[in-house]
Amino acid sequence: MINANGIRVLEIDLNKQKIKAHNRKDLLAYLGGVGVATKLLDEYIMPEKDALDGDQPIVFAIGPMETIFPVVTKVVAMFRSPLTGELGESYAGLRLGLAMRFTGYDAIVVKGKATKPTYLVITADGVEFKNAEPLWGLTVEETGRILRRRETGSGLRSCIRIGRAGEKLISFAGVNVDTYRHFGRLGLGAVFGSKNLKAMVVKGEEGLAITDKKEYQRVYKEIYQRVVETEVMDKYHGLGTAVNVLPLNAMNGLPTKNLQAGSFAGAEEISGEAFAKHSLVRKLACSGCPIGCIHIAQVRRQFGDHYEYYTTPISYDHELVFALGSFLGIDNRDQLLELIEKTELYGLDSISTGVLLGWLTEAFEKQLVREEMIGCRPAFGNASVYREIIDRLVAMDSDFYRDLARGTWYAAAKYGGCDFAMCLGGHEMAGYHTGHAFIFGQAVGARHSHLDNAGYSIDQKLQGWDPEQVVDKIINEEIERNILNSLVICLFARNVYDRRTVVSALRAIGLDWNEESLGELGKKVFRLKRDLKEKLGYRLENICFPQRYFETKSFTGFVEEEKIKQLMDIYKSRYYTV
Repeated sequence: MINANGIRVLEIDLNKQKIKAHNRKDLLAYLGGVGVATKLLDEYIMPEKDALDGDQPIVFAIGPMETIFPVVTKVVAMFRSPLTGELGESYAGLRLGLAMRFTGYDAIVVKGKATKPTYLVITADGVEFKNAEPLWGLTVEETGRILRRRETGSGLRSCIRIGRAGEKLISFAGVNVDTYRHFGRLGLGAVFGSKNLKAMVVKGEEGLAITDKKEYQRVYKEIYQRVVETEVMDKYHGLGTAVNVLPLNAMNGLPTKNLQAGSFAGAEEISGEAFAKHSLVRKLACSGCPIGCIHIAQVRRQFGDHYEYYTTPISYDHELVFALGSFLGIDNRDQLLELIEKTELYGLDSISTGVLLGWLTEAFEKQLVREEMIGCRPAFGNASVYREIIDRLVAMDSDFYRDLARGTWYAAAKYGGCDFAMCLGGHEMAGYHTGHAFIFGQAVGARHSHLDNAGYSIDQKLQGWDPEQVVDKIINEEIERNILNSLVICLFARNVYDRRTVVSALRAIGLDWNEESLGELGKKVFRLKRDLKEKLGYRLENICFPQRYFETKSFTGFVEEEKIKQLMDIYKSRYYTV
């Protein structure tokens, strides 16, 4: 039976180059994924130390259904965020979950700091600590290419790594996963860099026995049919999440030019439809997913006379199109892809980078920062100057750029312009301007992400103004997502995996949960995150909302400051009663 001996945790000490394996039966009560990872982070974290102190832990976790049911493909990473100073929580797919599954480990804790640049090779037989000095300074792409040649393996191998942004401890550096996916948000790449950890190669080579094959196959088939034979997930394979660009634009919900507007005149040119027609060359799927939502475009460049060209494949989705497209006034697909490529090679979070560039452009226009500080003149729509700024950001060749490397909110607090620094809870906004529920939801969500509670979706379904209902929906959605994330089910499949289906799947592999106990788990994880955040200094009353959110008309009309205050007051009265 899966997890018969408890949750298997691999503990890696980079400083001592030692490992320990633990079988933790007490962690079974947290099921897996974000439940287990939050509990482990709470055990290992040092609240008195900075996020980039080498002693801080990183926790990776999967759940019991990983890979063996459709679309259960993610891995959660938890850490102290160098961007917000509080809870860091990020998810990624492709092959990492599969590789972890077949090493036999449910969770990996990385602690300590290596004495020199290091990469890890993790298998079921142990961990090798390898010299990464020759890789230090290389791009994400170069690092991945070299590691795939050096660390041979089957399709059960996953390679995650950082670029120069992580090495330079930029607060919004991400970790690349198998080239086309990322632990993108909240600065996990900088935490890797603070540990001299360049990369991890995970090779899964073990098998997994299913005891009741007949019941497993019955439940698997039922879920598979809902995934591929209904319309629930159809849009993710078709145009991918970039399908959202035109509808959001039409409803005034597409953040444009640092949210000076909610619609973009160039939206058609950077829409999912336009990418599919002119640039799309390939679709990929995470291991264990039959959908294939990862959309790959190509940039074509001439390198010689006589029509000599090479092409570069680049993945895109709605969030990248918003952050480096409409938010910066970029309406040319190739220029947008080149900006995505630039952030990818350095290993930057594209969303945070785009929002930072939006603030910088407006701060320059308002003469809060000067050309001699930036080294150029940022302007909406000018992709070449944005590429130059990204190069200088990663080079960190001045105090000004070292300040920018700490994120939008830090820069605005120092140089001015907090009213148009589009952050919520210190985290750069996601690609929606739908109304009160989105702004409120990202602000109060555990990791200040639109994915915590889907406020953008609540805005689109509300009938009239009912603040009690909004707060209830935000809290209940976060609890439900804690359940799904404890199984690390891709949230695209949230309408497939209702509680009844989750219970059937767990029972088919010998785990006895019911709908009520899952609900209690969701609440327990909510409370555990809340208490952990407060240990790290988070206080609800410190949340503030930049004025720009109230000045630009959204999908539901103008967002009113008084209504946000209403929501906050109700939320504060319920926050400790979950």
